[in-house]
Amino acid sequence: MCGTDLHIADGEFAPSLPIIIPGHEFAGEVVEIGSDVTEVRVGDKVAVDPSLFCGECHFCKLGRGNLCDNWAAIGVSKAGGAAEFALAPVKNLSVLPEGVRLEDAALIEPLSCVVRGFDVLSARVGQHILIYGAGTMGLLNLQMAVRTGAASVSVVDTNAGRLATATKLGATAVATSAAELDRPLGWEIVIDCTGVVAAIEDGFSRTRKGGTFLQFGVSNEDAVAKFSPFRIYNQEITIVGSMAVLHSYPRAAELFAAGFVDADTIITDRLPLEQYPAALDAFRGGKGLKTQVLPRG
Repeated sequence: MCGTDLHIADGEFAPSLPIIIPGHEFAGEVVEIGSDVTEVRVGDKVAVDPSLFCGECHFCKLGRGNLCDNWAAIGVSKAGGAAEFALAPVKNLSVLPEGVRLEDAALIEPLSCVVRGFDVLSARVGQHILIYGAGTMGLLNLQMAVRTGAASVSVVDTNAGRLATATKLGATAVATSAAELDRPLGWEIVIDCTGVVAAIEDGFSRTRKGGTFLQFGVSNEDAVAKFSPFRIYNQEITIVGSMAVLHSYPRAAELFAAGFVDADTIITDRLPLEQYPAALDAFRGGKGLKTQVLPRG
């Protein structure tokens, strides 16, 4: 489960529950293939990129499928991984190597979003990075920042337990407020993984001259944050967004297979499918980190 599932459950995306069967972060076993499919075989264990780009609109023709005018996704606009059987184009499948636990491979989708975010950032070695939010996406961004050579990675969250996990995963410093951290010049890169307006506004204020602010977290569509246009101009601050997955899923699958993510640290609750409502409530209540729904108990 992820924040998108809450948006679907709350009717903010169409179609919403129970019309759509959720599950856009998933992996499974191939049980049937089309007559022309040669890339996978029945019995293969695969992770699934849920993105469904039309391939025909202006943005798809530019290679920007994540901005597709007809954007759709398995588990968002088509039946997803909580269905008895899920249908996916073969081009969306990444075959998992031996040794990768099938249930853990559901984390490849959120990891692929993080890979996309760092593509947008074009981060350089030796930069100081500040991350708002120590949920799943914040922690994956933290691990990516550490692996790509950040000089320091600081994490802000109001949840002490999540901050402890951030420290375990390599954060240089953690705090419940960025005001507690010692970096008078600010950070070269600030990443918001919360979608919370107050955090976004505070994060922008911590971005140093010539720095970059990445909006990674998903806010409500009608949310509005205030920035100083003069400061953006005068201090040459770059504001960028990162939308889902773009040419990043296969790379995320390779990173995951190489042990990039400690799944047992990220997935803190695993519940059977029949407890989906309880899993949704637990996730909404901020219990643990990643809540996973399994087809069998």
